[in-house]
Amino acid sequence: MNPPPASARLTPAMRSVLERMARAGHPPMYTLGPAQAKAAYEAGAGVLEVPKAALARVEDFAIPSRDGTPLPARLYAPSQARLPVLLYFHGGGFTIGSIASHDILCRELSRLSGCAVVSLDYRLAPEHRFPIAVNDAWDAVQWLAGQGRDLGLDSSRLAVGGDSAGGTLAAVSAILARDAGLPLALQLLFYPGCAAYQDTPSHKSFAEGLALEAAHIDYFFGHYIDSQDRADWRFSPLNVPDAEGLAPAWFGLAECDPLVDEGLLYADTLRAAGVAVQLEIYRGVTHEFIKMGRAIPEARQAHGDAARALAEALHP
Repeated sequence: MNPPPASARLTPAMRSVLERMARAGHPPMYTLGPAQAKAAYEAGAGVLEVPKAALARVEDFAIPSRDGTPLPARLYAPSQARLPVLLYFHGGGFTIGSIASHDILCRELSRLSGCAVVSLDYRLAPEHRFPIAVNDAWDAVQWLAGQGRDLGLDSSRLAVGGDSAGGTLAAVSAILARDAGLPLALQLLFYPGCAAYQDTPSHKSFAEGLALEAAHIDYFFGHYIDSQDRADWRFSPLNVPDAEGLAPAWFGLAECDPLVDEGLLYADTLRAAGVAVQLEIYRGVTHEFIKMGRAIPEARQAHGDAARALAEALHP
């Protein structure tokens, strides 16, 4: 018996969102130039978000990169207290996305967890190809660990997190932190990219008609990385030689997502190495669902689940 089509597994709310997106008639992002794609993503980023939470602290600043380029960052905190902190990397295939596109999500994680969140604008492809995003992410981790006290933060209690490509950067940063002897309390991974190639069954099952299609993935990775570099674990953390000693991980995966299988494989890799793993699969929803909280109840559930894991890790 053949499995049901991908669309049959969607929740009614998720199906309704995709139908509305299709009726809007916007050209697929993979048909646009990178600058147009960036602008289109920014224009639609907040349409389905929950209301914008007011917080005691929302401050813009910059983090220096290794080549001296200042990287924009934004601090969110629900109080003026010296709080532990999550360093967050936005999604967008290493090509689109920004602090602005993920502003509401970072506000929610801060509000619900009682922790500070620092969101990073790492540099994007095609102007900045692999491994620039990785280097920017790791530079920010080290800077925040060393200088976070100057921002009024308790950066001795530090977590990393991200969604999609940002989840990849968080997972890679956790590996680099382990290797550098820099302790992290948690890696918070929303549907991270973990594999060198898109050859798992979920990439076939969910290749078309959903929020993230095979053509999007090819588009983003074509701008970001050369084919000969794909096996590098800084792009595909599943290829890390040894996962022992990595920070505990929380995974939030979407059932109807090309990336779900590689997320499961990476969670299994961590468990096999003795890493503590919490994993949630949100049924009937697609990639990008965590930014659809006004329409998708599972997004609000995922916000709460992630924030609870963060609070437990950073407020032991």
